[in-house]
Amino acid sequence: MNTTIHNLKMHHITKRFPGILALDDVSIEVNAGQVLALVGENGAGKTTLMNVLMGLYKSDEGRISINDETVSFQSPSDAYSHGIGMVHQRYMLVPNLTVTENIALGYRHTVHRLRLDLDTVRSRIDEVSSKYGLSVDPNAYIWQLSVGEQQKVELVKALCLGAKLMILDEPTSALTPQEIDELIDLLRVMKKEIPLIFISHKLKEVKELSDDFAVLRHGKIVYQGNTCDCDIAQMASLMTGHEVKLARNSEKKHATAPALILKDLNVRSDRGFLALNGFNLTINRGEIMGLAGVSGNGQKELAQVINGLRKAESGSIVLLGKELLGLTPGQIIEKGMGYIPEDRNTEGIVPSFSIKENLILKDADSSLFSSHHLLNHHIVEENADKLVGNYDIRCAGTSISAGSLSGGNIQKVILARELTRAPKFLIAVYPTRGLDLGAAEFIHDRLLEIRKKGTGILLISEELDEIMRLSDRISVIFKGQIQGILDAKTATRKQIGLLMAGVKN
Repeated sequence: MNTTIHNLKMHHITKRFPGILALDDVSIEVNAGQVLALVGENGAGKTTLMNVLMGLYKSDEGRISINDETVSFQSPSDAYSHGIGMVHQRYMLVPNLTVTENIALGYRHTVHRLRLDLDTVRSRIDEVSSKYGLSVDPNAYIWQLSVGEQQKVELVKALCLGAKLMILDEPTSALTPQEIDELIDLLRVMKKEIPLIFISHKLKEVKELSDDFAVLRHGKIVYQGNTCDCDIAQMASLMTGHEVKLARNSEKKHATAPALILKDLNVRSDRGFLALNGFNLTINRGEIMGLAGVSGNGQKELAQVINGLRKAESGSIVLLGKELLGLTPGQIIEKGMGYIPEDRNTEGIVPSFSIKENLILKDADSSLFSSHHLLNHHIVEENADKLVGNYDIRCAGTSISAGSLSGGNIQKVILARELTRAPKFLIAVYPTRGLDLGAAEFIHDRLLEIRKKGTGILLISEELDEIMRLSDRISVIFKGQIQGILDAKTATRKQIGLLMAGVKN
């Protein structure tokens, strides 16, 4: 089929999973030359709805029509054959294959005598790249590319496979501010050729890009209308059902003792260069130190070396007077370190374990939850039920796998586990990346609560608004070194931006 898509409709879609009504009589429509934004809290049903559209799930009720003709998709290949492409929140790329080889995997007609016709694929990549201004290196391996470059590969792949309508699921959640600006400009060009469905929590981007938006809440459409008719505050209220007020650190700073002292740290990256080069930073008790910087300037290596997940070549890490270098991750946890990692799915949880098991990962051997190395399942379940309620973790039950949760609810599982342990210090890396405003509001409130109790926090984020709202002081990292430290009350975006670019004040 794969003809031009002038109109796509999803009519009265209902989808049930055991114990949960994921989609409840949902109808949406997108037309040629239009960007439809689909917004809602984590777990509202946005990705589920798109998985129905892509043939990954079969709806229990309802139908889909393209250009007023009913269609039925049994698999993603059926959706692609009708011209529907999707860039998933978790990229579907093979790291140790080249760009060309990844895209060739979707081309059935490029297989000749059990060999891929890579020249045909490479030619198609060049054609699509030129048309949309998507600069990708066909010969580069995926593992060599930044997150932003990998996303461009996903877009090129969908277009090469003939997408006439594109679904983008949280396309900016892992991008730097510069990459986000580039993507928004690109999508404005693309929408002239193909309709777009844009799933995002970032309402500023929804305002900038979309023509219409639909709000999902608890599996139901609660609002549909023109984007220009609502401001960001109204959108946030529609998403959450209440007025959203993101927390701000308005507490007075008080002189206190150092909690974490990082001195002359030298740490190598996976590629062998010095990711941290003579790095120095001191964070006090009861202080939130924001660390701003463009992704790839040593943030990942810093978080890992503090938590014993990466070796330092030299230097010192002192937590409350005790040296951490040379200790195992388990020993560092025992010293009182809390950690909200960047990659919540591989470092933050064990996806195949249940929610209740993930909530006690760091304390499974403690007398609170076990006796003679045997878990007290009743206590484990009581603990999980309590934390699910306190942290608003939305799930069908604590026995389901943590990996089946939405991104926001996985983050709440990690937050609940880390904060209930009453850490003496907390490393929070991109704690609200990819989360809706309601979840971000909740997490910000919890961080400010433990700050009041005297916990020192290193907040690593690329969201300048987040850093400026929550921090007492803001440090800026560039090429593995601190460029400057600013008072958050007086710092400006321009000052921070210059330091992020390597320009010292």
